Amino acid sequence: MRDRGEFLFTSESVSEGHPDKVADRISDTVLDAYLAADPHARVACETMVTTNRIVIAGETRGPETVTADYLAHLIRLAVRDIGYDQAGFSWHRAAFECHLHAQSADIAMGVDQAGNKDEGAGDQGIMFGYACRETEALMPAPIHYAHLILRRMSELRHAGDRAAEGLLPDAKSQVTLRYVDGVPVGATSVVVSVQHQEHLEQHQIKRMLWPIVVGALPHGWMCPEDQFYVNPTGKFVIGGPDGDCGLTGRKIIVDTYGGAAPHGGGAFSGKDPTKVDRSAAYACRYLAKNVVAAGLADRCTLQISYAIGVSHPLSVYVDLHGTGHDVDEARLELVLREVMNLTPRGIREHLALNRPIYVPTAAYGHFGREPDEAHGTFTWERTDLVPALRSAFDR
Repeated sequence: MRDRGEFLFTSESVSEGHPDKVADRISDTVLDAYLAADPHARVACETMVTTNRIVIAGETRGPETVTADYLAHLIRLAVRDIGYDQAGFSWHRAAFECHLHAQSADIAMGVDQAGNKDEGAGDQGIMFGYACRETEALMPAPIHYAHLILRRMSELRHAGDRAAEGLLPDAKSQVTLRYVDGVPVGATSVVVSVQHQEHLEQHQIKRMLWPIVVGALPHGWMCPEDQFYVNPTGKFVIGGPDGDCGLTGRKIIVDTYGGAAPHGGGAFSGKDPTKVDRSAAYACRYLAKNVVAAGLADRCTLQISYAIGVSHPLSVYVDLHGTGHDVDEARLELVLREVMNLTPRGIREHLALNRPIYVPTAAYGHFGREPDEAHGTFTWERTDLVPALRSAFDR
């Protein structure tokens, strides 16, 4: 696809009020509660949200102080923070069910470190990481700007800004960009659907959103007005979990690269960092981003595979898509194993993942975000491996 002279490519994002993202937020709220009580807690929490009902289920291993009542309290606060106090989905009126139970002893035996055995992967699987030079965040441009549009809408809504007056939490965006010689040059269409109060008309919402979208895109990139689609059905009053059932892990392409890179299939939210679905995907992004930031290539796709209970990865594969700068991919695969310990324990320690840092990842993408040293979030977005990578290739 990227070798074509000119083409269109589309990615979508969804807001924190989308039903599936509400579920992701709740699952990560549960995870952070356990990690705050015990950095080595084990959590695999799934969430379902629907009309005035929240259900969590899964496996945990952690302190008894993390009770169902405590989790219910934290979950209600999370839903309130998103902005839901509607007739069909209210943070304080929704029924809550907890079906968490102890982690399987068979899984624990394979994962736990014991004697001369290092900590093993929590499951088999393949994970991918990707980075490119399309944006300053080294992310594909379509997903980057789809996220940015919704984040700005959310910031205005939470701030009570008149520019977002009457807009409600549930929203989706879709950005189609035109590429020339592999470089994005502008948007050909933008779609935004946003839940709203009854009194707002479609043309009013379109007028409200136009400056937000223009401001989110690079100068001169906005699509023609007739290709700017806002609430195409004409009305979006019933939304959130009252409009659609939400489940954890259903927005894995939104969470990663918007379809511009492969995905291994595993979801992230609600999983502690012994689950390589999450931690190894973060490591893959971290390594791919550092390769591009080091100037070794303009694009990098990385794949790592694991087997349950086995500590070291079964394979490490790098594809520079013909953009490498005098870099041998086979040599790079060896170097990446040298600059980072890719066992589950090595990843957790290198990226400091055993902390309650996951709620901020639950919306607007796990990648392309700013690392926050004060709060320890998004450590996988650091570029601190650049010196080692450059040195390995005599740069």
